[in-house]
Amino acid sequence: MIHTADTTFRLDADVFDYTIVALYFVVVLGIGVIARRRVSTSMDYFLSGRSLPAWVTGLAFISANLGAVEIMGMSANGAQFGIATVHYFWIGAVPAMLFLGVVMMPFYYGSGVRSVPEFMRKRFGTGAHLVNALSFAVAQLLIAGINLYLLATIVNRLLGWPLWVSLLAAAFIVLSYITLGGLSAAIYNEVLQFFVIVAALLPLTIIALHKVGGWQGIKDKVKPNHEQLSSWPGTDLTGIANPTLSVIGIVFGLGFVLSFGYWTTNFVEVQRAMASDSLSSARRAPIIGAFPKMFIPFIVIVPGIIAAIIIPKLADLKAGGDGGGVKYNDAMLLLMKDLLPNGMLGVAIAGLLASFMAGMAANISAFNTVLSYDLWQQYVVKDREDSYYTLVGRLATIVATVIAIGTAGIASNYSNLMNYLQVLFGFFNAPLFATFILGMFWKRMTASAGWTGLVAGTAAAVAVAFLSEDAFGSASTGVLHVGGQGASFVAAGAAFVVDVIVSVAVTSFTQPRAEADLKGLVYSLTPKESLLDPHEGTISWWQSPTKLAAVGLVLVIILNLMFL
Repeated sequence: MIHTADTTFRLDADVFDYTIVALYFVVVLGIGVIARRRVSTSMDYFLSGRSLPAWVTGLAFISANLGAVEIMGMSANGAQFGIATVHYFWIGAVPAMLFLGVVMMPFYYGSGVRSVPEFMRKRFGTGAHLVNALSFAVAQLLIAGINLYLLATIVNRLLGWPLWVSLLAAAFIVLSYITLGGLSAAIYNEVLQFFVIVAALLPLTIIALHKVGGWQGIKDKVKPNHEQLSSWPGTDLTGIANPTLSVIGIVFGLGFVLSFGYWTTNFVEVQRAMASDSLSSARRAPIIGAFPKMFIPFIVIVPGIIAAIIIPKLADLKAGGDGGGVKYNDAMLLLMKDLLPNGMLGVAIAGLLASFMAGMAANISAFNTVLSYDLWQQYVVKDREDSYYTLVGRLATIVATVIAIGTAGIASNYSNLMNYLQVLFGFFNAPLFATFILGMFWKRMTASAGWTGLVAGTAAAVAVAFLSEDAFGSASTGVLHVGGQGASFVAAGAAFVVDVIVSVAVTSFTQPRAEADLKGLVYSLTPKESLLDPHEGTISWWQSPTKLAAVGLVLVIILNLMFL
């Protein structure tokens, strides 16, 4: 239930802070108005006319993920679990982003599809397509609710408005610029939001480190719990007491199933790369995004760790007390309130608002594309003029925003929203990844196996979530003695394994498609030259997707070794 007000604390903003925030909103809406002038076709509205350079789509790629859950959720994780939270970045993101750019984007971009579900339709037919499109649409409405809830929380803390009023105000801002300018408005705002977020969080991190006495000060103050400063085995994070099983859960559940499922098949992210102006740009977009992704933990997780040290209520919560009503989700806000002077507080508030709008806008823009192209045009009203589907997309944006106001109520029931988010990823992304990766590398897999595997994998993830201790809130039963984010890792692993088993079994009893129909959809049947850039051997290393990805891989390995 969403409460009418939250009086735990107020951010002590003054007129200068309000002015900074107001100017930011003016710029955001202005970008929407300008982008509106460039929208003449549905391709312009939903995919920016595939005209954007790699650096723009690369920053948008990472900014779309740098939303409310990334900022508040990862800082909450930092406060609660410590440095093990880096696994969501260095194990659970960067490798999959590099894989997407090197291996999978040639299939998405080269096949000319407008969405990930449309790729599924070409590979498996309408059964898997319909299941994927519907599950993706539901997921985006739920995740948009998370971003909207946290965005409204900031407005509530800033202005003291009742939370329901804050929800409506926050929803109106995002609705305005997405309805006006479509994906272009979202992407250009995401690029702006990336720089605003960094400008907000980097000074906060530096000030917090100074107050606590630097990294040595952190080490001295959390010495009784060494795992808080060690990434492995991460038993606090997973909730799995056995260190070996905890590592397996992180590597397989998070690092493979959830990570690759999210980054390589989630249309919210892939849509940004698909808006690029060429195959080379599309491949480089997620790789470019991987570089800032590696360093975001230092401005998100580290502040959360420090907040649990210097904020008395959070320290009490971590020690087993009630925390005086605060939640781990409040870590970043409490730190801002405690450390930032006016002026800098305004920039920080704008940064948080930017992150929340980026996340919600990404969800909404992906939703309106899938609903318009994959559901409405494919199954409801076919063969209408192009402008009709653009109108459907704008109406879908309005409907999605209204529904997100409702799903924000679900998000408000979780003290650590990462628990909720990872459960959703286990439901929707893990089985899709299993079906997708099997279909891409196994030409024998049939259309019937595509949709039955998806359904079975999703059912398995839902079953594990309800049997776990607290993965799905009060509805969980506790039959399986694993909780928190470890439960989502187990659910994702179960979804993947069940999907693969069912897909293999169904394939053995059904007829595959002719190989000629799978060219460009299955790796072994696609000419290798169509998967490579024509000038791969002659361009600079930073323009080569494979060489750029190799540099990224070396860097992320070094970072992992530094925090063993």
